[in-house]
Parts: sequence; structure tokens; C-alpha cells
Amino acid sequence: MRRIPTLSAALLAAAIVLAGTGCSYLKSRDHLNQGIASYRNARYGDAVEHFEQAIKLDPQWSTPRLYLATSYMVQWIPGAESPENLEFAKKAKDEFMTVLDKEPNDKTALASLAMLAFNQAQSLPAQEKLKMFDESAKWQHRRLEVDPKEKEAYYSLGVIAYQKWIPALNLARSNLRMRPEDPGPLKDKKTKEELKSQYGGIVDEGMQDLNKALEIDPEYDDAMVYLELLMRERADLLDSTEEYKKQVEIADGWLQKALDTKKIKAARAAKAPTGIHTEN
Repeated sequence: MRRIPTLSAALLAAAIVLAGTGCSYLKSRDHLNQGIASYRNARYGDAVEHFEQAIKLDPQWSTPRLYLATSYMVQWIPGAESPENLEFAKKAKDEFMTVLDKEPNDKTALASLAMLAFNQAQSLPAQEKLKMFDESAKWQHRRLEVDPKEKEAYYSLGVIAYQKWIPALNLARSNLRMRPEDPGPLKDKKTKEELKSQYGGIVDEGMQDLNKALEIDPEYDDAMVYLELLMRERADLLDSTEEYKKQVEIADGWLQKALDTKKIKAARAAKAPTGIHTEN
């Protein structure tokens, strides 16, 4: 019986390995496609199984892991405290973190972690809420390290600043027996100084972030809305009624600009081609 030469045997073994690798590659892509189809049809349990199989077949491929993490995240219900629901949030975060271990600058993972932390903050007690807002802000800053032109990250930082600030202002107004519609500024000097000390920097930084978003996209109407909100509420910390009125007028201008911009964009979208053509 003839022996296969050593070199030929090595090549045959390599070919077998490559064939197996190619088969795993194709199976992994097939599971990904099936998972995406299940995800789009809201069959998240099936989607998770397919994405997990895709990962097993190609552990270095980050795409199915991103889909897996997203499948967990969309099943998570903010505020629900059941163990199963909390596990969805944990698994989502763990999978996104695994993606970042391999690809530290993955934009989808960074944005998703920021969104997850922000949504988790909404149902937490005050101190825990602030910590989770800080975590969300951390991921937004990481997004900006990757892409300094990421307008949504700047916008989100402005929203976080507003979410941190407005409960404290509302509480102060309530303690001073001021109704929401009552004009400012706050009448108690000590209260104003305490709020300035604790939240002045947060509000200023939030406004700076929103202005940066508007530098990138001058038609970012959502950023205009939060800019006017921060400007309007910050006016409560001013010293005189005249200063207060001036800032409120500027805030009103931003609100009107936001409304006008929304109308312009809506009109532009209405005039845009639909892609449907008819023949004469």
C-alpha cells in the first residue's frame, strides 16, 4: 500500500480544517440571518437562540453579539423588578461589554450602553438615579472620544444635565411655595446659592453640550428645545427680575426657533420624492 507523502498529508489535513472552518463560517451567517428575521418579527426568544449559535460558530464575530445584546435589551421593561426582567438588562450590558472588550470603539455598543443606563435611571431612587445618569454620561463621553462630531452624544449629555437639575429646582420652588407658573427668580438668596453651588456647573455644561450639538447640526430642533428649557430654568437663579425676564425672552426665542425648524423640516420632507414614479 502506498503511503501518502508527508507534505501531501499535511496539505490534506489543512484542507480538511479549512473546509470545516468554511462550513462554520456559512452556518454562522445563516444563523445570523435567521436571527435577524426572528428579531424583526418580534420573536425575540428564537432570535436569541440563533444569535447564540452564530457566536458559537464564529466567536470572534461581533455582529451577532451586538444583535444578541439588543435582543435582550428590547425585552427589558424599565421599572419592572421581576428577576427575569432584571436579567434581561444584565445580559444586555454583559454582551455589549464583551463587544467592547474586543472592539473598544464600537459605536453601537457605546450608544446602547449609554441608552440602557439612562433608561435604568428613570425608575431609581434619587441617589441611585444620579449614579446611573453619571454612568450614561460616561458612555456618551466615550462616544465623543471615538467621534467628536457625534451630535446625539452632545444632545444626550444636555438631556442628562436637565434630568439632574430639574427635580432639585422643582423641590426648591415647592419649598418656597412657588407654583410652576410663578415667575422667578427664586426669592430666597440662600436657596439660590445652594442650587448654584450644586447644580450651576451641571447646567452650564449641559448648555455647552447642546450648543455643540447645534454647531454640528444647526437644525437640531430637539437640542434647541432642551437648550431653552435649561436656559429658562437657570433664570430662577439670577439676582434680579430684569435679568430673569431677559433670559426668559432668549429662551422663548429658542423655543420659537425650534418650532419653526420643525415646520421647515416637515415641509421639506413633504416635498421630498417618494420614490414612486408613474408613467404618462
